[in-house]
Amino acid sequence: MEPVIKLEDFSKTYRNGSMEVKAVRGVTVEIQPGEFVAIMGSSGSGKSTMMNTIGCLDRPTGGRYLLDGVDVGKLNRDQLADLRNQKLGFVFQGFNLLSRTTAVENVELPMLYARPPIPSRVQYKRAMEALELVGLGARHDHHPNQLSGGQQQRVAIARALVNHPKVLLADEPTGNLDTRTSIEVMGVFQSLNEKGITIVMVTHELDIASYCKRKIVMRDGLVRSDEPVGKRLIAPEEIAKLEAEQKSIHLH
Repeated sequence: MEPVIKLEDFSKTYRNGSMEVKAVRGVTVEIQPGEFVAIMGSSGSGKSTMMNTIGCLDRPTGGRYLLDGVDVGKLNRDQLADLRNQKLGFVFQGFNLLSRTTAVENVELPMLYARPPIPSRVQYKRAMEALELVGLGARHDHHPNQLSGGQQQRVAIARALVNHPKVLLADEPTGNLDTRTSIEVMGVFQSLNEKGITIVMVTHELDIASYCKRKIVMRDGLVRSDEPVGKRLIAPEEIAKLEAEQKSIHLH
């Protein structure tokens, strides 16, 4: 099977006047279809640079990056934007929803840029299917301010899924959420991954990384470890534990 993401001796250097910052220094990583990978590391480790490159927002200075077999370094700006829209879905820490539009309209947004254009009837159908997938079909006509933080993040996940991407990229997706809501969102990711969706997630939280299947740790622009997650957490089990803890607190 061809890897969906393939970084070969990838390096990225930023130049600021005469200053050179080596953000990533010769990293080789492969991610297969259907994997659920966490990329971890402290600030300045290179994880954000790696994520930006995987997300086609930046190009390698050295080495190669292949997304679904396409050499990203050889594409011009328009081709890069098309590839990003076709192959990738993005979920951010800050939801990035439009406040004056409903959940279903927010989910339809990525399809407005599709080439060839998608008929509005099909856009609506696909947006509703994506909302159903994250358990929010019944709230499709709600505006973001009528939804909880966890529900807003689900809308953002549905929006990322609506173009049927090869890879879902999540950047600190639980950063703005409380413990229980974070677990619920990781449950959404786990169920999507069980359906075969490839997920790559940047997080600095060890417990959140434990919901993934594989963990890549970066430091000083290099991969320091790349291994399967040992004691993997399963979201429904963790929510049950949390509820049991809360009950015992109330009993005392």
